[in-house]
Amino acid sequence: MCGRFTIVSNSQAMTDHFKLIAVEKFTHSYNITPSSDIPVVRLNDNKRELVNCHWGLIPHWAKDTKLQPFNAKAETIAEKPFFRSAFKKHRCLIPANGFYEWQGTSKPKQPYYFRLKDSELLAFAGLWEQWEHEGNTIESCTIITTDANIIMNPVHHRMPVILEPDNYDEWLINGGNDLLIPYTGKMKSCPVSTAVNNPENNSSALIQALT
Repeated sequence: MCGRFTIVSNSQAMTDHFKLIAVEKFTHSYNITPSSDIPVVRLNDNKRELVNCHWGLIPHWAKDTKLQPFNAKAETIAEKPFFRSAFKKHRCLIPANGFYEWQGTSKPKQPYYFRLKDSELLAFAGLWEQWEHEGNTIESCTIITTDANIIMNPVHHRMPVILEPDNYDEWLINGGNDLLIPYTGKMKSCPVSTAVNNPENNSSALIQALT
């Protein structure tokens, strides 16, 4: 799964990496949690824009907002009614600098921070939806997960789908399950402080490796 991540790059870095035509102001954070508003890259007239979406998907047909999954399994999104429509029509990229995962069964579990070796930014494969009810509109999103790769597996059996830049357009325009696989590029990880467990903690100290 993916329940915490970081996004601290500035707007120019985001624009350059994702080749954006428009960028909404977004919140920088070392400790993003579900139900936060997060930056999302999607197509608008076949060009990429960055907008803010609520992290926790609300399908357009939902009667209420009680159920808001922040992750969606790659293996079932094409069939599950909750994700099926978004998978067909509303795919997106969710920018991040890295993400956290926890190892162990005893409490407190040990958090680890994962990032790419050769890139400041990465993109999770995501889905977004627009929900409207009684004059209220919420744009929301979820991160797609898959089996862990060799780097993730010692810590957790699942990981977010990370897309290569060459596949951004393929995912946004055409989608397809063939892209929703464990990441094969170079990654690095390190154990970090359990301070990340508290959503109120938010500083660069959270991603510093324990010595």
